[in-house]
Amino acid sequence: MPPELIFLLHLSLGYVAWLLCLRAYLWPKLKSMAPFDAQRAIATLHSFRFFGLVFILPGVVGPHLPASFAVPAAYGDFATGILAMLALITARTPSLFRLFVVAFNVVGATDLVLDYYRAIEAGLPARAGELGAAYAIPILYVPLLMITHVAAFYLLLRAQPGVARTYGPLREP
Repeated sequence: MPPELIFLLHLSLGYVAWLLCLRAYLWPKLKSMAPFDAQRAIATLHSFRFFGLVFILPGVVGPHLPASFAVPAAYGDFATGILAMLALITARTPSLFRLFVVAFNVVGATDLVLDYYRAIEAGLPARAGELGAAYAIPILYVPLLMITHVAAFYLLLRAQPGVARTYGPLREP
């Protein structure tokens, strides 16, 4: 089986597996949570996106990983991770928290869409071996990130009574 097909199969099955997990476990939990708590959980996951800098770390990825893909992917993930951390840091200030939630989701989702485009332009599926140890990121982690961005947007946009309370005072754990 050609590497390009294996990569695309892995990527597709990554989405299928995470969507099944979302449907069975994550979505019921997120929907049952207060919107603030659900967004905080999603921000916590995305705060680890600094790990995307691995795409530019020699020895982890192959020396021929296209820079046209690697560099923007690394820094887009890094920016998203920082914005998610800022959302978590500002959780006690509802207006700032919401601003950073919107920011990390817009930046993060845009980054992933552009990464898909750049990967196709660079012929990455056929050269997936150049991802080296970072191969697991687009196969296992990226589908979860994209799915949680969609969930976050849904939670941000769905009509709710008492919107003023949506991002109100924190409940103490």
